[in-house]
Amino acid sequence: MNKFSDIGLIGLAVMGENLVLNMESKGFQVSVYNRSDRKVVDFLAGRAKGKKIIGTHSIEELVGSLARPRKVMLMIKAGSAVDEMIETLIPHLSPGDIIIDGGNTHFPDTNRRTALVESKGLLYIGTGVSGGEEGALLGPSLMPGGSKAAWPFVKPIFQAIAAKVDDGTPCCDWVGENGAGHFVKMVHNGIEYGDMQLITEAYQILRDLLHLSADEMHLIFKEWNEEELNSYLIEITRDILAYKDTDGKPLVDKILDTAGQKGTGKWTAIAALDLGMPLTLIGEAVFSRCLSAIKQERVQASKILHGPAPKFTGDKVKFINDIKDALYASKIVSYAQGYALMQAAAQEYKWKLNYGGIALMWRGGCIIRSAFLSKIKEAFDNNPSITNLLLDPFFKEKIEKAQTGWRNVVSAAVTNGIPVPAISSALGYFDGYRCEKLPANLLQAQRDYFGAHTYERTDKPRGEFFHTNWTGRGGTTSSSTYNV
Repeated sequence: MNKFSDIGLIGLAVMGENLVLNMESKGFQVSVYNRSDRKVVDFLAGRAKGKKIIGTHSIEELVGSLARPRKVMLMIKAGSAVDEMIETLIPHLSPGDIIIDGGNTHFPDTNRRTALVESKGLLYIGTGVSGGEEGALLGPSLMPGGSKAAWPFVKPIFQAIAAKVDDGTPCCDWVGENGAGHFVKMVHNGIEYGDMQLITEAYQILRDLLHLSADEMHLIFKEWNEEELNSYLIEITRDILAYKDTDGKPLVDKILDTAGQKGTGKWTAIAALDLGMPLTLIGEAVFSRCLSAIKQERVQASKILHGPAPKFTGDKVKFINDIKDALYASKIVSYAQGYALMQAAAQEYKWKLNYGGIALMWRGGCIIRSAFLSKIKEAFDNNPSITNLLLDPFFKEKIEKAQTGWRNVVSAAVTNGIPVPAISSALGYFDGYRCEKLPANLLQAQRDYFGAHTYERTDKPRGEFFHTNWTGRGGTTSSSTYNV
């Protein structure tokens, strides 16, 4: 053992333990602390036995065991617990020491904490960590942001433990200032919500319209995973559909249809509303989980409200290919919306985000990893100022090629009463984005009619606003103009 450890970690839940073991396996000595001392004792006697891992039993002992500048990583529940731990740590640290929050923290909290910690002469990093338990142990995707001066000291550890793509590039690089790292992780999670919802909608069409068994769907997802839909989520869906319960029947059929969530998808949707960005697909994915959660109410409604009985009479093989096209096209829209949100946030918060680099960070280790992401990196390499991924030649070609099947699937789902909120909202966004003239002229006239909110004219320069006395009873005074 060395006299001092390379890094300290607080919080020995599964993610914390696995990150410690990952760091140690890459040659780093790690000191650990947990509020419940029993966890430290059990960890040292179990998974950490014989490894370069130092157990400490107080904050003072933890800090005293670390090489300078001290690096302390928090893997604790997001929220007030992080604030409390930061306040506990600060008196024991020296100028230049680094506090790292690796939890699923809301980015405004990281903005605030970075300012607080820097005001004390310390440095702060808020990093997204994606990949779940397995990723933490074998190689996660890491998205660090905060105090730029801290990055050179943390970089060797983070890039050593991160997942690697085929050429050895680590799925970790500096994201940006303040809460940029946690913002990018939040968008990652929002895209994850969208991807999962899209897959479940494809699954429901296969199950309820084509009446396929879990084994038949397993083979379909297996095939899709060997083609352009290749991704971690398609891969695990393939495996889930093949998994049998103790009675030999598919376990997936016995799982209650109520989805949980921890809030990161909701944060993404709220951030989109705050920034005025149309993040329609991820919003629908969040609301779909909310709808699934009111199970008892849905059971009652199913006895009262009636729609068409699903009945398919066409070419089943062709329609399965249409579903694949709909899934692929919707996935493109999901990423296009997510990247547009990051671009808006970068402009709002003055962050300098490396969009191609973010795609690279997501190519391995994380939940949304897929071959698809290399094309996003290529899009930004070819045109760093591209405003929307749909305008990139590769994605334009793919989405236009998939368009017929996409529309067939949405039409069939609506006709047969099968809900596809994410797939249909993706198509609605695509059609809206490519539409030169939307009906918002009428909407703006309505706003001016009842609230004197004014409007711009097609025959006048942008930025000039007008008000009409629509009823003859109003005056010439108009409301002030502003955009949310």
